[in-house]
Amino acid sequence: MARKAFMIDSSRCTACRSCQVACKQWNKLPADAAINWGSYENPPSLTAHLYNKIEFIEKEQDGKFKWLFLNQRCLHCGEAGCLKVCPSTGALFRTEEGLIGFNKDKCISCKYCVNGCPFDVPRYDAQGKITKCHGCIDRVAAGLQPACVKACPTGSLKFGDRDKLISEAELTGLKLYGDKALSGLGAMYLLEEKPQEYRLAENPNIPQSIFLWKDVIKPLGILGFWGAIGAVMLHYVTVGPKRPDEDDSSNQNQGGEKHE
Repeated sequence: MARKAFMIDSSRCTACRSCQVACKQWNKLPADAAINWGSYENPPSLTAHLYNKIEFIEKEQDGKFKWLFLNQRCLHCGEAGCLKVCPSTGALFRTEEGLIGFNKDKCISCKYCVNGCPFDVPRYDAQGKITKCHGCIDRVAAGLQPACVKACPTGSLKFGDRDKLISEAELTGLKLYGDKALSGLGAMYLLEEKPQEYRLAENPNIPQSIFLWKDVIKPLGILGFWGAIGAVMLHYVTVGPKRPDEDDSSNQNQGGEKHE
């Protein structure tokens, strides 16, 4: 199956936040308590009950105030650090469409995925279970558009065949972000400014410590554990269980006689 993806055109976003509301409605997520912290952006960060949000980036351009809007969510990386480091099989998984879903029942609350994500996306709920944008995999599997895409009134959000979206994006004249990073992101951006202006890493990378853990330390730890078990069993078979030395037994008996 051809890989599916999101294309997020920041130039079309009006920060109406219909995507946030639609996501909450479809996933039956409760509201997040919010306070006035000096910005129209609310909540100020992704939460366990907020899978995608609009970030308000304020800047001055030619003496005038300007807003840049960025839709934050899981980017469904082609090379996903969260998948690579997760020790619980099935807690995080990739669908046929290339989206990364999660299964709370298999999550062991280790939070390794947080360290493995270069975009700081995964969150944990009150039960210590992972939550994030899963790309509406239930809707997509049924041939429907993700809830956020269907609700977007300006066409800022699109979802479909990844290669086709990239071909269409190249005709806009905007800066395409994420088509090649991390073996290709599953949620790409069309930007008016440089990625740094949107607080996006120009060359996002999975922390090298993740590769050290997954590819070196963890296998060596498993090998060492089973090696120790094997050594104990080999010693038991070839040498046998430890028995008291005869000299020790005689000394103990003599000591007992003298005591009497």
